[in-house]
Amino acid sequence: MKILKILLMMFLANNMLMASSSAKEIENDADEAIEKFYSDVKGSKKYLAKAKAYIVFPNIKEAGFFVGGKYGEGVLRIKGVSKAYYSITSASVGIQMGVQKYSMVIAFTSDAALNKFLIDDDEWDTDVDGKIAVAEWNSKEELDVKLENSMVAFIFNSKGVMGSFTMEGTKFKRIKPE
Repeated sequence: MKILKILLMMFLANNMLMASSSAKEIENDADEAIEKFYSDVKGSKKYLAKAKAYIVFPNIKEAGFFVGGKYGEGVLRIKGVSKAYYSITSASVGIQMGVQKYSMVIAFTSDAALNKFLIDDDEWDTDVDGKIAVAEWNSKEELDVKLENSMVAFIFNSKGVMGSFTMEGTKFKRIKPE
């Protein structure tokens, strides 16, 4: 088990070093992802307008073969204005296999959830500090997600195949891109 942890940490460290983007790249990629989100998910523009804030992760890369991980960089926007940049990192062990890339938007629908995230913005772990509801929608219908969940994730623009999909063990960390 100790060897698996070391291998996973090496995988994640290598992935983080190679993936560092500039603020301009993150902004441009986030703008493209938001436009794709608006075009793919009917009602999403109205939904994000009601949210207190949202984080856009335009390119999350995930891979796994028994030991897995994912990494991406994104931007926190409050009222549509970029406020800070974050990375998302996850590690997992279990029966899994595959590689995929996708975009994700996490909407904060309550002041309490947003404030908790901002207070702990150096590093925030979803297992300890909060649960994120993953939204499901039909592409032919308008999005109808209630604001009752304090954080809602939308996963879209997926390419590739991965055996499992979970938010467990995911960490968000504030970054300072060039």
